[in-house]
Amino acid sequence: MTAIINAKIILENGIVEDKALLFTDKIEGIVAASEIPADAKVIDALGGYVAPGLIDLHIHGYLTRDVCDASEESMRIISKGLLANGVTGYLPTTMTVDMKVIQGAIDVCRELMAKGGADFDGSTILGVHAEGPFISEAKKGAQDAKYILKPDADFVKKNADVIKIITLAPEEDDADFSAIRRIKEETDVVVSMGHTSADYKTAIKSVEAGVGHATHLFNVMTPLTHRAPGVVGAAFNSDVSCELIVDTYHVDPALYNMVYKIKGRKLCFITDCLPAGGLEEGEYTLGGAKIIYKDNICRLTDGTIAGSVLHLNKGIMNVYNNSDIPLYECVNCASLNPATTLGIADRKGSIAVGKDADIIILDSEFNVKKTIVGGIIKYEA
Repeated sequence: MTAIINAKIILENGIVEDKALLFTDKIEGIVAASEIPADAKVIDALGGYVAPGLIDLHIHGYLTRDVCDASEESMRIISKGLLANGVTGYLPTTMTVDMKVIQGAIDVCRELMAKGGADFDGSTILGVHAEGPFISEAKKGAQDAKYILKPDADFVKKNADVIKIITLAPEEDDADFSAIRRIKEETDVVVSMGHTSADYKTAIKSVEAGVGHATHLFNVMTPLTHRAPGVVGAAFNSDVSCELIVDTYHVDPALYNMVYKIKGRKLCFITDCLPAGGLEEGEYTLGGAKIIYKDNICRLTDGTIAGSVLHLNKGIMNVYNNSDIPLYECVNCASLNPATTLGIADRKGSIAVGKDADIIILDSEFNVKKTIVGGIIKYEA
């Protein structure tokens, strides 16, 4: 048994002080100091925050390594590096590249997920987010148009043990959304609309057919206007969960309050982090494309913004410092809400008795001091 003392404990519905958090490999309780077992190991949070481990639904790479390297070494380096940002679980995210590369990346993640446990010294791989290749060429963003394909339910079904989210452009499916319907009916994979040129009517019909999520809201999708509500309008006017890149560049901070008021606990903060994450500014690659990282923004050589170098713990503070959203709700957007989207909120995403002891300790500026995964300290600043 371990006890964390002198902490502001961030719970699903508020923040508590003057209590201790008890855990083994699971959360055991929140108790008064007098109730800490005599034989418990004690960690002093020094007045900082204790929060649930963060969950990033959308990350392409870190520390020069790319998910599409399809390499166990790369995945281990990414997973270990993310611990410093408080990420205890994530979805490695593939690009629109050759299908053999995508399949290779999925296979590597499958193998690492099977190993897992105490012997894995990084953030938990919760599955894969396949961003494409079933997207719109007009809204490809930083993706490579030559690898774009029509939606393929068989590919998703074959890999449904690993793929947790599939981003596709609904208008690229047939008129009855057959692929979307099959994925929804035959798997547990979350279908997400993204990199899409769909109009509002098409997007709403795709939601009715099985779309349940929106990939990086606002970015590379049809916008919300007063006569053409677009995919953004469909996301707002339906029950889908929504990703938001909270680096202050992809989406103006002035929108944070509005999006939260509309989507509430359907809002998931993401990084969309690239292999340049965790590194100094310079030139890098993403899915084989040259990326220029300068002035805290990553761009293709033609100037197109391409992902971010955001740390998820800092993304939480970006929103907190630029909105009226309570800190505990900002944390929910990077923990509980993503866990709910993935269907794992019964065991991850918040500090509650019986859930996995995925816990982070942070200072007042939300710098990560310790990252605990399954009750094991895997990172210390």
